[in-house]
Amino acid sequence: MITTDYVPGSPCWVDIGAPDVPAAVAFYRAVFDWGFRPYDESEEADQYGAFLLDGKEVAGIGPLTEKGARPAWMIYFCTADADAAAETVRRAGGTVRVAPGDADGEGRMAQFTDPSGGQFAVWQPGKMKGMATVDGPGSLCWTELYTTDAAAAKEFYGALFGWTTQDMELPGGGGTYALVTPAGLGEERMQGGIMQLPAEHLTLTDGRPYWHPVFATADCDATVERVTKNGGRLQMGPEDAEGVGRLAVCVDPTGADFVVLKPAEG
Repeated sequence: MITTDYVPGSPCWVDIGAPDVPAAVAFYRAVFDWGFRPYDESEEADQYGAFLLDGKEVAGIGPLTEKGARPAWMIYFCTADADAAAETVRRAGGTVRVAPGDADGEGRMAQFTDPSGGQFAVWQPGKMKGMATVDGPGSLCWTELYTTDAAAAKEFYGALFGWTTQDMELPGGGGTYALVTPAGLGEERMQGGIMQLPAEHLTLTDGRPYWHPVFATADCDATVERVTKNGGRLQMGPEDAEGVGRLAVCVDPTGADFVVLKPAEG
């Protein structure tokens, strides 16, 4: 489970780069009942701000800033030292896409690409520690990497964050899923998974590995209906996953993917 103590290597923030911020805000408000608060109170429409659930920050949104980038969710993992993380990424064969830099005193961030092409970020907490609420309906409850080389991913992220992984065989011959736990913690703190898929199955990114967030919901089917009624589409599901819950892979109107999950009871 994801918690708000934000130990090193745990997910602490998610945000989305959108080509039209007001349109994306309207979509996610309709799907999750999220509010929105811009960090700058100017009248500029396309600016960075926070999604709110019951007044608490659950995610961020801003305009796309990288030339040629696709609309996508970015997952930030907590680090005690963003600069040291950047050096580890380089040594481990990854790429520093955005060099470590301060974020108005709120913290220090950097964005990376793993050796296979998966993009992610780190956050070194300052005044802002991370999401104010997690692991409940309308908030982040899991993170997931689709990659063409799970062994390489486990080695890279293990070197960077010290993650431990536990392989699980999916039912029906669906392959192997690696469960991710932060360094030094028990299985009750599993926070995500790594799934190997052939490049031809990674259609959203033309074969490149990618991370996506999983948001909890009290009713998967009702949330999916909201997605499709507001211009989004389904990539998979809804379907039941034994021991996990009912889930669906969704794509927003601009092509950014995310998962909604009603966790299994018990």
